[in-house]
Amino acid sequence: MSHRVKVEIYDQPYTISGELEPEYVTQLARIVDERMREIARGSGTVDSVRVAVLAALAIADDLESSRQDQHRRNRSVRERAERCLTLVERALRQSA
Repeated sequence: MSHRVKVEIYDQPYTISGELEPEYVTQLARIVDERMREIARGSGTVDSVRVAVLAALAIADDLESSRQDQHRRNRSVRERAERCLTLVERALRQSA
């Protein structure tokens, strides 16, 4: 089911069409708007394209950091699971 959602990002209206839930699209637009405003305040730049690119880079950095954190957590869980398996195998051999 396709939805149409009207949002405003950095004082510009957009109509977003797609399969995503309208509330989710609104939330994403809010995140982008907030990041753009944060970048504009911090950099003092008024060029909206430049602000958008810098915001996109900041959001991409957030995403990549999250991916790396998830990868580290997955590796840690996998290592713990392997240690547990080794302990269980040892216990089973000793009880046999």
